Order: sequence, then C-alpha cells, then structure tokens
Amino acid sequence: MNLHDLFAIARHRTPDKLALQFRTGDKPAETFSYAELFGAADRLAAGLHDWGLQKGDHVAFYLDNCPEFVIAYLAVIRLGAVMVPINRRYRRREIGHILTDGTPRLLITEAAQLPILDDVDAEAKASLEDILVVEDLSEWQTDAAEFAPPVVEGDDTALIMYTSGTTGRSKGAMISHNNVLATMTGLLSAWAWEHDDVLLLVLPLFHTHGLVVGLHCALAAGATTLLRRKFDSTETVNELLSGESTLFFAVPTIYVRVVDELRQRSEPIDMSHMRLFCSGSAPLAPETLKAFRDLTGHTILERYGMTETGMNLSNHYAGPRVPGSVGAPLPGVAMRIVNEQGEDVTPGEEGEIWLRGSNVFSSYWQAPEKTLESFTRDALGRRWFHTGDMARQDPESGYVTLLGRQHDLIISGGFNIYPREIEETLTTFAGVREAAVIGAPHPEWGEVPVACLVVEHEIDEDEIIAFCKRELAGFKAPREFRYFDELPRNAMGKLQKHLIELED
Repeated sequence: MNLHDLFAIARHRTPDKLALQFRTGDKPAETFSYAELFGAADRLAAGLHDWGLQKGDHVAFYLDNCPEFVIAYLAVIRLGAVMVPINRRYRRREIGHILTDGTPRLLITEAAQLPILDDVDAEAKASLEDILVVEDLSEWQTDAAEFAPPVVEGDDTALIMYTSGTTGRSKGAMISHNNVLATMTGLLSAWAWEHDDVLLLVLPLFHTHGLVVGLHCALAAGATTLLRRKFDSTETVNELLSGESTLFFAVPTIYVRVVDELRQRSEPIDMSHMRLFCSGSAPLAPETLKAFRDLTGHTILERYGMTETGMNLSNHYAGPRVPGSVGAPLPGVAMRIVNEQGEDVTPGEEGEIWLRGSNVFSSYWQAPEKTLESFTRDALGRRWFHTGDMARQDPESGYVTLLGRQHDLIISGGFNIYPREIEETLTTFAGVREAAVIGAPHPEWGEVPVACLVVEHEIDEDEIIAFCKRELAGFKAPREFRYFDELPRNAMGKLQKHLIELED
C-alpha cells in the first residue's frame, strides 16, 4: 500500500464531503470535495506524466500554503515521484544548497516567489528542467481518463525533507510511503481521529508537522481541513471560537500568541466544540499550558517527533497530560534511553533517545557516512536511530521528559536552526574574524540565536543585520550581537560554547 491507496478510501466512501477549504484575508473561501480534490490531482498527474515526470524523479516545492500545494503534492506521489519541500523562509544560500543537493527536475512555486528564485546561483539550478507556477496549474492538467499511473510500493521514497543537524549543512532525510503511513496510522489511533473531525491548519505544509501530522492524517481519516495560508493570532482565535473546527495543532510560539489574544477578549470564551489541541516541534512552557487551560478548559496534548522519524511519543489522549512531558511511545515505536556507551540507563537517569520502528527513515540522501553515524545495530541486528535528544523517563508513569539537544541545536518557534550555518555566513561579512552562535531563552519563541563575534574593526550593526536577512531565513538571523576579544577554546582549538557568558 502507498499513500494514495490510503487516501483513496475517503475519496471512494465520501466523494462529496468537504475535504479542503482554503481562505486567505477577505477573499471568498475555495472549497474542494474529496472527489474534486483528487480529480484535480489526477489531471495534474496525467499532465506531469505527459511532460515526462517519472517514478523516482525529484520535484521541489517552494510554496506557501494553498490548495495548489495539496493538489500538486497528491499528483507527485501518485506518479511515484519524490517531493522535496523547501522552507518558504529560505533565501539564496539555503535554497541553492537544497536544489544542488536534491537535484530536482521540476520546481513548483508561485509567481510572487520567482524573484527570490532568480537570485539563486545558476549552478544550483542546473538539474531543473522547468518551473511550474501554480497560477498556471490548469495549463499543466490534462484528461486523466486514459492515464495509467506506475506501480508505487510502500518502500518507495515519497519525500526528501531537509533537516537541520548540529554540524555541516542540512541533510535530506529520505522518507518512504511506509514511513509516513506508520506515523499516520499511529496517530489516527492514538489521538482518536474521527470522520467528522475538522482540522484548522495554520502550520506550513513544507514542514512535517503541518504536512504529515496535519494534512495526511486528515485525508486518511476522511476529515475536513481548513487550510490557512499562515497563522494570524486574531483570525485564528476568531476561527477557534466560531465552533467550526474540532482539532488544532501548533508550535509553542503560536500558543503563546493565542493566549495573549484570548486575554484581550471581553466576550465569553467557549471552546467546548474543540476535541483536541496538540503542541510539538519545540518544548511548551508549563506556564503556557496552564494559562491556556485556565482560559479555555482544554489541556494541550504534547508530543515529540522529528523530520527523520515522524511522530514518536505522545501524552495519552485518554489519560494524564503532564506539563513538560512528551508522554510515551506511540503505537509501533520502540524507544531506548542510553548513555554514552550505548547502554540502557535506569529509568529516572538521563540519556539519549534511540528509536526504532516503521516510522524511522532509511537514510540521508547522498550522505552515506552521516547515515552510518546515525544508526547502531544491537545484538539482535535491530537498527536504532540516534536522535541526539537527551531525555529522562519517569520510573512510575513511563512518561518521557526532554532535556535538550545532545549538541547545540537551537529551536526557535518550532524551526530548527543549526549555528554552524549562521557562523559560516557571519564570517563572510567584512571585519568578522570569528563567530559563535548560541541559543538564548525567549518568552515567545522558546529560543533565539545570539551571535558572539570577534571583529577586526568596528562594524555597522545595521549593515550586518541587513546582510543576515539577505543571506538567511528571517528566523535564523541573530537577534543580538555580542562582541568579545576572543572566544573560549580548548587546547585543540575547539570552540567551547558552554563557556560563553551572555551578560545582561
């Protein structure tokens, strides 16, 4: 079975049911029944097939949330091709790396994003044969009556999702149809998805949280997705209070803003129609969980996932939801917490999370050495993925609490940031001799990057801020710049970030 086979169940059983509603600003909502959504995807799949897209080809997506994103994605996986999503906040350097490494034949984007793509080095776009602008989507669609899609197996790759590590450039995790199916089936049961659920989805579809946890599960359940282009606190709270939705998934930063918005409301807050609120992609502050519960009567369910593994652990739907905990392994997921020697620690002790299951990806695209480093086989030959996340398991409940990254990954607003990329960018700015980027706590974003610089001469801070915004996604740009005579290093010359002190 592949993803399309699972989605076809809802299309067959409830063809006239609302599958997708998209609204942005004051524009009238666009609606698609299951029959309409998948019919549009079939016509695009036929057109892409006529263009020459074949099973195994890579297709890059550089898109904000829109119906065309969903239609194009369904068409691509129908052909057995591989979607390579690109974070819409990425700019020249980051886009260039993914296009160079991911080697897509086709890129799908919006007309408004073409100037950004024009700025990407020509060498990075060498593999591209064409660009599909979604405003012209109908021109790519053809009659699907005679279209015969290829056979797509569960082990075939569906996605290559680039994930930020703690060293080097971002890596493409090769995620199969079966990997995604494992996450979906685990969540459908563990979170008691229902046919009548209505998901308000404001998370970006280029991220596994919005795409897999949100859209995939909704389609598989035969539910309705209210897709929004982006999160807006006032509009989102209005929709949550309207009584139309039953599910809402978000990152902690969004919940902070929702709480702030709710506190400004004078009218009664009634969210009795909501069935489930979930949070993930970064730690949720206990005070945010409490404030949200006090305002709405709902306790947010926290869970833990990764790009490489989909969803791994979750607080129980029909059980305790412990603030600061990500719960227990989901169905089909095996977990170990190990010490530096790879030995299981006693419950209550700290260690790194290792995972195994059908949800875990197979390898990184074109990175065999990194793949080898990321897995260990036990005495029975079972393959365990090293997450790099430190955790502690409660001896009594079995619930897991995350303690932070084994290395220095920064998570800001649910997005992963690895310092080395920012550091390499900063050292190309005239006058910067050394750069170290560390995470500083932030009440809204969780963490923000702070740049610690050794400079050869005084630099104009406005210029370096503008430089970072040109070269990097906005959420990666340092929020502060601190200056040092030298950065701490050990006898081997290795930077020791833990010794850097940020004075107020």
